[in-house]
Amino acid sequence: MNKFFKKSFTWTLSIITAVFTFVPEACFEGCKLLKGASGEANIMINRILTFIAVFVIVIIVHAIYRRVRGSICIKGHGYRIRIEYGDILKKDSCKRIINFDECFTTSVGDAPSDVKRSSICGQYLVANPIHNMQALIEKAQLKPAKGKSRYQSKERYESGRLVPNGDDLLMAFAKLDKDGRGWFFSREEFLDCLSILWNEIDKYYGQKDVCIPILGSGITRFEDKLLTQQELLDIIVASYKLSSHKIKPPYQLHIVCKKVDDFSLNRIGEKL
Repeated sequence: MNKFFKKSFTWTLSIITAVFTFVPEACFEGCKLLKGASGEANIMINRILTFIAVFVIVIIVHAIYRRVRGSICIKGHGYRIRIEYGDILKKDSCKRIINFDECFTTSVGDAPSDVKRSSICGQYLVANPIHNMQALIEKAQLKPAKGKSRYQSKERYESGRLVPNGDDLLMAFAKLDKDGRGWFFSREEFLDCLSILWNEIDKYYGQKDVCIPILGSGITRFEDKLLTQQELLDIIVASYKLSSHKIKPPYQLHIVCKKVDDFSLNRIGEKL
């Protein structure tokens, strides 16, 4: 809230400076609220009232804008992050990151080990069936991680690694438990995953924007607790800012968010 009022006050100062610079003083002299006061006093009062009126209008407009806006851009030295509401599967003219589990499971269904139809990965596989995932993995020359998955001792791949599939980038993400359910490790491992992901994106983005969902905000569970979409977004943004691997302008990273009750673009950074 302090940021909201500070920004509103800054905008008001800019507007009022222009008003006082270009509007003739005679305009402030015409309305005499205090009949017994001098001309200078009435001008001062009118200027103060004008400032208050502009400040109130700016606050109202700013509040409406914050409520209805669908995206926000974070800029830094040599990078841009656009955080926006939407459906990543409807994005085009970009490289889409689609997060799979550590074994790149492609079977969609209701069994514990299946990809859930409601997830981003499930919706993607229904629309874009993959009949030979192993061929894509081999083409990308992606080597299995050390150790087997807890689920049926399958080959697993390091979280954050990418496999190209046309313009889409399929990502190894959630670890699997013995029943094949996604169980996403600790906060430290999540940060390690993001570090690997930024490096992989740097390798594959190929002069295109890259769109990612808020990783971990679906059905993936964390060891200690379930993190909210707001908390996960703050972690992702902070990790990207600190990474030495970034998408070079004019291209940028898009983080596509779902509209949920406990999430707001206006609260980005509050959970850090």
